[in-house]
Amino acid sequence: MTEHKKYLRNLLVQRFNWIEERVFETAKVHGYDQITPAMSRLFGNMVGQPAGLSDISRRMGISRQAVHKLASEAVKLGLVRLVPSPDDARVVLVEFTDEGWKMSASATMAFEKLEAQLAKQLGKKNLAELKRLLELPWDAPGDAATPKARAKRSTPPSRASRAPSSRP
Repeated sequence: MTEHKKYLRNLLVQRFNWIEERVFETAKVHGYDQITPAMSRLFGNMVGQPAGLSDISRRMGISRQAVHKLASEAVKLGLVRLVPSPDDARVVLVEFTDEGWKMSASATMAFEKLEAQLAKQLGKKNLAELKRLLELPWDAPGDAATPKARAKRSTPPSRASRAPSSRP
């Protein structure tokens, strides 16, 4: 049998899945078994503070409607609430409820436990080096794959720059 080349993407996905499996096992033990992987990504993109649906949408690379659906599911579970932004009435923010903060604390403990386990398995120095490498900037200036560039490509032109409508 021919050995396949091990691409970085595949290795990262395998390790991500390893972490997710353990986090979801812990979530289940603590009563958060209704959280889906997509909801988990939503929570991760909130970065511990209220975040706008559109901002989360850009970071996740999915539609605002999909983020709204995920957020609505999390609202039904009592983990988040949707609130108007104090700065812009057009912006809807997703913020954790008290129960959501408890869930977040539980996830944080799970991550800490996993990192301690990895430090034992890989060695503290190796884990620190892995984290250091993953924290390095990967995007070259002007890289078309950066979130900023993707957002720019998907932003519709302003009304002023559109051709006049033929409708009255």
